[in-house]
Amino acid sequence: MTLLAGRRTGTVDHGGSLERARALFPGAPEPFVDLSTGINPNSYPLFELPATALSRLPEPGRARDLAVVAATAYGAPSAANVVPAPGTQILLPRIASLVRPGRAFVLGPTYQEHARAAAIAGHQVAEVKDFSQLFDADLAVVVNPNNPDGRVVQRKELLELAASLRARGGLLVVDEAFMDVGPQAQSLAGDVDLGGLVVLRSFGKFYGLAGVRLGFALTHPDIAGRLEEELGPWSVAVPSLEYGIKALSDMDWQREMRTTLAHASHRLDQAFARAGVIVTGGTSLFRHVDIPNAAGLFTALGREGILVRSFADRPTQLRCGLPGHEVEWRRLDVALGDWAQERGEAKKEAAR
Repeated sequence: MTLLAGRRTGTVDHGGSLERARALFPGAPEPFVDLSTGINPNSYPLFELPATALSRLPEPGRARDLAVVAATAYGAPSAANVVPAPGTQILLPRIASLVRPGRAFVLGPTYQEHARAAAIAGHQVAEVKDFSQLFDADLAVVVNPNNPDGRVVQRKELLELAASLRARGGLLVVDEAFMDVGPQAQSLAGDVDLGGLVVLRSFGKFYGLAGVRLGFALTHPDIAGRLEEELGPWSVAVPSLEYGIKALSDMDWQREMRTTLAHASHRLDQAFARAGVIVTGGTSLFRHVDIPNAAGLFTALGREGILVRSFADRPTQLRCGLPGHEVEWRRLDVALGDWAQERGEAKKEAAR
């Protein structure tokens, strides 16, 4: 168990910042190939919105329409279980506040904002590596599939944990931000009526529209009502409503995109393998590697204008997203090949 002391209010590096990349690698060729996020590079097709999308307040009816569509897409019992929000990030401290301050345990290592949000809500926060330790929490958080290594906790285990916490007035939060490309049978979206459970779903990652800022909390209607009251009216902008309704309804695009991403992630695995790096996990939106010289690979790629995600507290690990087009694939292949060649030559020199 790793205790995270203090009131953590500062944001951390989550990848996706080209400003930070240019500061780290000022001489790198432009444009940067940003592989530091798990956002789909093949975004849902853009479409024209009426001028009123920017000149009028959102209609409550469209928010209800979005909740209906999201319930169907994610497998929630009904629209009454769905809380649309301007991204799941804004929900985190509000959800953590549903439980009076106590012990918040986050199954890690994982997305760090859950721990920060729980601390803001007044909890004593700890990152735990053993799933069984979560049973001692007042607030337990599991990212499933996990970011950055793709670990999946089985639905049966999560339901047992939720029941244990619910009996004590606790809460289980399951962040399913990457479940669109995960094992659907392990989702808890259909179980939220049991109570004591909040499932988070992110829109921007799978649909490649992170700037839309749209996410959902799936939960019991009583909890949903509390969250909606805190968010207040007009919490989701009109463009976000319209993109959410259309994309979440487009089952054909979703099926085709899952196939596309599966092929792309396999191609990325092969690119790493040619450089002598074995992928250790991930999802079809990002891949995870764990190697002794991860810092050297991060730097070598960065100097070639390719940004991947590194972790200050896990110096042997990297996360790499998917290139978006053939030029980016070629740049990555060349950079990995050059790094592997330099590494091989260094080993030969050291052996002399």
